[in-house]
Amino acid sequence: DRLRRADEDIAQASAAYVEAARKLSKIRRDAGQKLGAQIEKEIALLGMKKARFEVQIETEPFRSDRPEGAKDAGLDAVEFLISPNPGEPPKPLRKIASGGELSRIMLALKSVAQDREEASTLIFDEIDAGIGGKTAECVAQKLKALSARHQVLCITHLPQIASFAAHHYTITKRTEKDRTFTTVRKLGFDQRVEELARLMSGSLVNETSLASARDMLRHNLNLPEDRDR
Repeated sequence: DRLRRADEDIAQASAAYVEAARKLSKIRRDAGQKLGAQIEKEIALLGMKKARFEVQIETEPFRSDRPEGAKDAGLDAVEFLISPNPGEPPKPLRKIASGGELSRIMLALKSVAQDREEASTLIFDEIDAGIGGKTAECVAQKLKALSARHQVLCITHLPQIASFAAHHYTITKRTEKDRTFTTVRKLGFDQRVEELARLMSGSLVNETSLASARDMLRHNLNLPEDRDR
């Protein structure tokens, strides 16, 4: 009797699971198409104008004779696919994307998600790989907007991105007695100007590059001309 009742409970639970999973699959497919279009639009602004992004959803049928195969996520296996260059078929993002592409796609995903998730710490490395100019400024603005909802840490070599940061740290390495030490130092306003000028001009830091760096920093931090910090 107990076994029979248990079988009935399993059958009832399995039917409820399948119904809920099918509803979830439909919602997922509708949302996947919308997300793919949104991400393509976002990454086009981030220097990946010709990249294609797709959400692949494969649904596996539920086997009533194996109820232990039920998964928390439902019946679907979801994969993000990307084609970075025209003429290439979309392939799994986790297998072919470079570090810079991953960072920009993550930025796009987080920008699209907006306030639907709890605050967290986001780390972006190599997000400036292969970009510059207007695209770098667009990336910086999106990082700035994201920092209103999350703590954002970004490793960058571009002055356009570094000048938008609320806090700027420089990282240096030195070797003493066959040992390597890493130093992290927070920069004040004048130090930030010098660092931005170095990023802009390399070793040729002069009054012109310093003035450009100062103007960029004031503008991107919304500081009045008579106020430095």
